[in-house]
Amino acid sequence: MTGLSEKDQLCVQTIRFLSMDGVQAAKSGHPGMPMGMAAAAYALWKNHLKFDPANPQWINRDRFVLSAGHGSMLIYSLLHLFGYDLPLDELKQFRQWGSLTPGHPEFGHTAGVEVTTGPLGQGLSNAVGMAMAQKYLAARYNKGDFPLFDYSIYSICGDGCLQEGVSGEASSLAGHLGLDNLIVIYDDNQITIDGDTALSFTEDVKKRYEAYGWNVVEVDGEGENIADLEKALEAAKSQSQGPTLIKFKSIIGFGSPNFAGTHTAHGAPLGDDEIKLIKTNAGWDPEKKFVVPEEAAALASEAKEDGAKLTSDFNTMFDAYAKAYPELAKELTDAIDGKVAIDDSQLPVFDPEKPIATRAASGKTLNALMPSMPLVLGGSADLTPSNNTHFEGAVDFQKDSYDGRYVRYGVREHAMGAIMNGISVSGLLRPYGGTFMVFADYMRGAMRVAAVSKYPTIFLFTHDSIGVGEDGPTHQPVETLASFRVLPNLLTFRPADANETALMWKYILENNDGPVATALTRQGLPILDPAKYPNMKKNFEKGAYVLVEQDNPDVLLLATGSEVQLAMAAAETLAADGVKAQVVSMPCWELFEQQDEAYKGSVLPSAVKARVGVEAGVEAGWWKYLGTDGEFVGMSTFGASGPCKTCFENFGFTAEAVVEAAKKSMAKA
Repeated sequence: MTGLSEKDQLCVQTIRFLSMDGVQAAKSGHPGMPMGMAAAAYALWKNHLKFDPANPQWINRDRFVLSAGHGSMLIYSLLHLFGYDLPLDELKQFRQWGSLTPGHPEFGHTAGVEVTTGPLGQGLSNAVGMAMAQKYLAARYNKGDFPLFDYSIYSICGDGCLQEGVSGEASSLAGHLGLDNLIVIYDDNQITIDGDTALSFTEDVKKRYEAYGWNVVEVDGEGENIADLEKALEAAKSQSQGPTLIKFKSIIGFGSPNFAGTHTAHGAPLGDDEIKLIKTNAGWDPEKKFVVPEEAAALASEAKEDGAKLTSDFNTMFDAYAKAYPELAKELTDAIDGKVAIDDSQLPVFDPEKPIATRAASGKTLNALMPSMPLVLGGSADLTPSNNTHFEGAVDFQKDSYDGRYVRYGVREHAMGAIMNGISVSGLLRPYGGTFMVFADYMRGAMRVAAVSKYPTIFLFTHDSIGVGEDGPTHQPVETLASFRVLPNLLTFRPADANETALMWKYILENNDGPVATALTRQGLPILDPAKYPNMKKNFEKGAYVLVEQDNPDVLLLATGSEVQLAMAAAETLAADGVKAQVVSMPCWELFEQQDEAYKGSVLPSAVKARVGVEAGVEAGWWKYLGTDGEFVGMSTFGASGPCKTCFENFGFTAEAVVEAAKKSMAKA
């Protein structure tokens, strides 16, 4: 191996063999990539990454993203050797129930894993967001001799990552933004599960990334040319033109006599006989598994010593910084502690005589709150005027203004989602990004990973129903709201008016333990007076509350968003007929489900069997609240092109239809 000492070569072999043994023990996994990239990854970690194994969340650590997450035994082997809290026994339990070594790396599960990877392209796209976060933090907080944030982001990706469209979207934006703190090593082994990449992937990656505005360096060889890799890494760190892609030639399954360079090594164990042959050829005992030679084991103590000094020096610098810049230091310590509190007096006041769309109410709330929240970054996928995501005074985040708090993502919904996830894992920043709700389908992969990982990403969606009107069924998300609700860990808010929208933002910003999706209207809605409906402020954060209360109600009218107004109008009509209808606003089902049974019973008393659900979407999920005697007023088809009011009337969203449904339910109950 050119560029590595004998001790280093021993460490590289240790990584390869731990990876092979882990996959073989699990009887599943991907040994080829860790074997091919062991030398490159080792050199990166040994000679370039700054980190503290004893303090994995140190805020100025370099970030490493294994975008090719199927090769997870590579990062687990690295974490073990470099002293993280990942004992050898955990590597022996690769892919087993309850282990710290799941099949793909998971954020928050294994110390040292920065983001959840596995869905290809997500990790590389997360890395772009992580690089943006560093640029913003450095622009805001670095002062003179106080480089609090000077870390870099490194990623290893593969052919699969570069074929996925999300990485192209994100890489394009990274080049535009000139993110010179982002260095990606492309494992150019020319093999995917189907076989040689020539079957489907023959583009010139170098030219594509140069067109994106990246620096591209090619390192030839068979994955052993570490001398040239070191030169490429040093060049990447010293330049300031933009992100760097190191096109690193490697051989998948390196060292395997029968499977190296073939797709067989990609996604299946090599077999005991092949592993014994590989170890014999390398001069290792073929009968021993999960061996860490003494020289390799020494890496852990060396890394811990180096890391402890990095952290100590940083803490000394931060103490001096806090004396020189006490307000900025407090911002950071409060952010680290998760301290966010919004007083109701900070929320906007809405004129009860002036209907307003919840997307516009959201914009007014952002205008009121964002000036005092410097660690929240906004943005939109080229729909800023429609999403109302820009707040007054916001400066665009651009190559010449990394202190800007507003990101122009362009027409790149999927990249926006994945990039926001990368910003979220900074541990300090909170991003929100807007688009039309129907385009959530373009960013589903990023939303799902956010939900799996509990990233505190804010997915801001507007144009939430057939109320979009003239744009027609392609833009009317009749099924999308239901699809949000089936994602575990995702909170979905559909506020009924401007005041619920303001309370929604208060809750979102004060709670950062997972991702959030909003569903906001295009059309104007009447204002609900909080003085007239006191349960709104009192119980909004419980996800559902009684808006119009009745003693011993005859029927419950349950609604979300714009349809709350229909339920209220229907209640008035029913009252004239002597029917007591209790109206329940349900802005966030997930929060409601977290409440105790006593509260849920007070909102939806079990004695009242007659119930109507009203929502301009499909009925999926509603029956758990409506029961066998309930009725649903909603959508069962796609929408149509026409004015908003016409669409609602023709699809049966009228107070009269709700009254009819209430009477039908009462007759069954």
